[in-house]
Amino acid sequence: MPICRFAAEPPQGGLPPEETLKAEFLAACLKVETDPDDPDLGEAGEIHWFPDRTWSGRTYVPATARTSTGLELFGYVSFAPGDEPSELYAFADYTPDVADDHPEWRMDISQEVIGSWRGEHGEVAAMTLIWGVPFERRGRIVSALLGETEVDQANLVGDRFTLLAPDDYDGEYLEIVLQDAAGNELLRESLYEDDE
Repeated sequence: MPICRFAAEPPQGGLPPEETLKAEFLAACLKVETDPDDPDLGEAGEIHWFPDRTWSGRTYVPATARTSTGLELFGYVSFAPGDEPSELYAFADYTPDVADDHPEWRMDISQEVIGSWRGEHGEVAAMTLIWGVPFERRGRIVSALLGETEVDQANLVGDRFTLLAPDDYDGEYLEIVLQDAAGNELLRESLYEDDE
């Protein structure tokens, strides 16, 4: 299957100051509206930042934050890298589904489509930013598999990871695989498990 693999750059440094990232993310959070069946959004708590990834001329710094009403905000701040990062843009959304309420979860994963990649025969992959925390503490490496093709890989930084990979291409969908330091698979999660 001809598909782009390892298209994103790993963290390179040169991020804007954390105060700038925080201000951009919180500004995006202020625009989030909740569904009528969910609680009010409340106030954002501590922001948890994830490793950055760069693709197609932009760097993405994912983030999550719990709110005072028990919801979780998720999103990212992106910018054009350079000597002075520019063209900042932030995206935020929320979910009422949080890890504390789901003891069966093996990873807490967020994702957002940030672009597309055009392949053969009119096929288009959804370039997807994926960030999260595995609950298996022996993990060291996280990979994104599209079918049986590894399309991205990253080391855990602390207990967090960020991937950027093509999804929904030619009938194949992403799975996230956690491995130990020796490369043994510890667990595997589909991004679509809740929809099945």
